[in-house]
Amino acid sequence: MGDVYLHGHHASVLASHGARTVADSAAYLLPHLGDGMHVLDVGCGPGTITLDLAAAVAPAGRVVGVENVTGPLDQARRNAAGRGDLRTVFAPGDVMSLPYAAGSFDVAHAHQVLQHLTDPVGALREMARVTRPGGIVAVRDVDYASMVWHPASEGMTLWLDVYRRLARLNHAEPDAGRHLLAWAHAAELHDLEPSASVWTYATPTQCAWWGGAWARRTLESTFATQALERGLLTEAELDGMSAAWRAWSTHPDAWFAMTHAELVARV
Repeated sequence: MGDVYLHGHHASVLASHGARTVADSAAYLLPHLGDGMHVLDVGCGPGTITLDLAAAVAPAGRVVGVENVTGPLDQARRNAAGRGDLRTVFAPGDVMSLPYAAGSFDVAHAHQVLQHLTDPVGALREMARVTRPGGIVAVRDVDYASMVWHPASEGMTLWLDVYRRLARLNHAEPDAGRHLLAWAHAAELHDLEPSASVWTYATPTQCAWWGGAWARRTLESTFATQALERGLLTEAELDGMSAAWRAWSTHPDAWFAMTHAELVARV
């Protein structure tokens, strides 16, 4: 089957993704960016990371964000207008067949993309194709198995188990982070710089936001649709998962963390 984006592009998902910034999602790439560089952001979503990348290569740089569906692109363009950014371009594009000539960009970047693909090695090769010799391919992906939280929650444990099972039924790799280096070797990328960073939610404000976001996404996203269609969950179990996220989000001892792998490679 083709690539399936397990989160989907529902309003609750875009709201969550729209909170992402270069500082919390691509800090490892910032030292490699400079004025005048041309950057491709693959799987740009609502464009908040893309627009931060544009600021990092301003004023002479050029950034293009691509998505394989149009909904997030509309939101990305609205976000650009809100920032007064008239230079950044948001366009349709499939990472497996990018609509750009070889060597078009100095940097090709993808955040949380490879984990959803049936052929992540092929995607890396295609990103490398549109990057000039000596340029950079940069990727960052979570490792779902690294997710840990307190206090214990049966509903959240069930959510993680079902999510990972669904991803693998879609022939994707939910624990992508640990595979980035191997995939880069298979794609014949060079001068690899691997690293890792952690998202942590531990303050009352952070936990309320993170838990509230997943309480909504558990019910509204493609995850819910697929879990029901495949018979992995019932409506009652989905409701229970959502309630578990909300209960966790308000617990005074709530704590959640997950590891992301990062990789910078030279073409």
